[in-house]
Amino acid sequence: MRKGLLRLVLAALTTVALVGCGGAKKEEANTFKVGMEAGYAPYNWTQLTDANGGVKIAGSSEYAGGYDVEIAKRIADGLGKELVVVKTEWDGLVPALVSGKVDAIIAGMSPTAERKETIDFTDTYYQSNLVMLVKNGGKYENAKTLADFSGAKITGQLNTFHYTVIDQIPNVKKQPAMDNFPAMRVALESGVIDGYVTERPEAVSAQSANNNFKMVEFTEGFVTSPEDTAIAVGLQKGSPLKDKINEILNGISQEQRLEIMDRAIENQPAAQ
Repeated sequence: MRKGLLRLVLAALTTVALVGCGGAKKEEANTFKVGMEAGYAPYNWTQLTDANGGVKIAGSSEYAGGYDVEIAKRIADGLGKELVVVKTEWDGLVPALVSGKVDAIIAGMSPTAERKETIDFTDTYYQSNLVMLVKNGGKYENAKTLADFSGAKITGQLNTFHYTVIDQIPNVKKQPAMDNFPAMRVALESGVIDGYVTERPEAVSAQSANNNFKMVEFTEGFVTSPEDTAIAVGLQKGSPLKDKINEILNGISQEQRLEIMDRAIENQPAAQ
């Protein structure tokens, strides 16, 4: 009698567990998990509320906002899935994608040849160009060419092509690469560095948020390939999402993309 009852209880528990697992898998199938730093304004940033369309960061009380978030929303809607933002350090984005922790990287990432060895990319969703961020009122505020930065202490973000192009500056004092943009801004404002290589939207964002910064656009600048300054969605190799996401991106006009970026620059938190 007791053995029969025990079997019934175990069978019931097993059924509940299987139903629970099925529910969890179904729920996960209905989500679109996107990895981003949430620290690279105006592409992506962290904020305390859902203001201006901020999306809750998974496992956190904070929210993510920015150009990447708005693009991610449109993709998630097109896929018929719920957007989940997974805040991840830059160096951890590709491993998170490969391991399946996220379904896509939407983080201002360029589809470089090196990255394409490990992951796939969609069509471009933004095209930018390289500039330098310097101190407003400083020695390099009126620089126009790479040669103007001869002898300057320059850095860029770790594991980005921004850092590699510094070698094109004659007699530059190349500094160690830094983990993220907030750290580089602190270093620039404190005088540890004279400038850092970045893309135009980030530089416009930085000088809009802080009058101590100034963006330098070059008349004779860095030599780059189109893929270096393109921004695309990172996906697992052979991802079935690629064609559908490309279709969604193709439905966002260039005018709309510029409007989204302008709003992102306008809405960014002052601290970022």
